[in-house]
Amino acid sequence: MEDSYRDKGLRKKMVEQVKACGINDQAVLEALSNVPRHAFLDKAFKETAYENRAFSIGEGQTISQPYTVAYQTQMLEIKHGDKVLEIGTGSGYQAAVLAEMGAKVYTLERIKKLYERTQPLLKALGYKQIRCFHADGFEGLPGLAPFDKIIITAAAPEIPDTLLQQLAINGIMIVPFGEGSTQKMIRIIRKSANTFEREELEDFSFVPMLKGKTDKV
Repeated sequence: MEDSYRDKGLRKKMVEQVKACGINDQAVLEALSNVPRHAFLDKAFKETAYENRAFSIGEGQTISQPYTVAYQTQMLEIKHGDKVLEIGTGSGYQAAVLAEMGAKVYTLERIKKLYERTQPLLKALGYKQIRCFHADGFEGLPGLAPFDKIIITAAAPEIPDTLLQQLAINGIMIVPFGEGSTQKMIRIIRKSANTFEREELEDFSFVPMLKGKTDKV
């Protein structure tokens, strides 16, 4: 995969924009600097890949704007070796950013066409610590729980108890909550087996989180 001096220069500008928006976690900024965002987009978007905006990736899904990716990642407080469950693989860009920070990523995609496109892409880019699954995000991966961190990259109409129960004690979940055109980003920290601390953050706009999975390729 080509990653030219021009690409790296545009990526540097993108990171400066994200930093100016309030992202101050140096590890997050370094991860954004290292991940070639253009590799996760159709070639038609190559000239604009490093603009701070979302793009369509087909199947009614989008790759989030870099600021949104950075914001969710910063709020997760990723530590090297963290076991992270991602709901909504999409393009794979968010998973790659998490992997760059040393996380072991387990990512679920309900749309088979996206899953079959993204899994080999992540492998080709060298992200061996990312495991991809074609599965229903509302169910998570109970057989591999608990997870230190859980990130949901779609607008959740509800926060599934199934996923809350897969969060480790002192683990963090970040989720855009609500229906409609905007959602409230929510951070949840599991304090004990039955106690969860909830914090409301900024407003964002995500595609909706849907139940089940599609087998259409």
